[in-house]
Amino acid sequence: MKKLLASKPIKRLKKLLTSGNLWLYILSLAREKGSVYAYELDKEIEKEFFFRPNKVMVYVVLYKIEKEGLIRSEFRERRKYYTITDKGLETLELAREYFNILARKL
Repeated sequence: MKKLLASKPIKRLKKLLTSGNLWLYILSLAREKGSVYAYELDKEIEKEFFFRPNKVMVYVVLYKIEKEGLIRSEFRERRKYYTITDKGLETLELAREYFNILARKL
């Protein structure tokens, strides 16, 4: 099994399903926790989803998904917190449904 996980195709798949879809993990944590603090998101993602994204990439994705209306930000106690929006909840649910369909087909 260990050899299989080290194969190039599996490494590519893992990268695409983790870093390539970072927005899914951020939305999921925001839904679960109510709001998330950007600085700690990389550690939270590692704890929950077993990979640690680059901190800069986390900020890039936060900016993009906020611009798309999937999350909103607010300052509290000199920190910027992000909360998932209704649009973000709907999008996350659609993504989950899509992954479930793919998993059944595989």
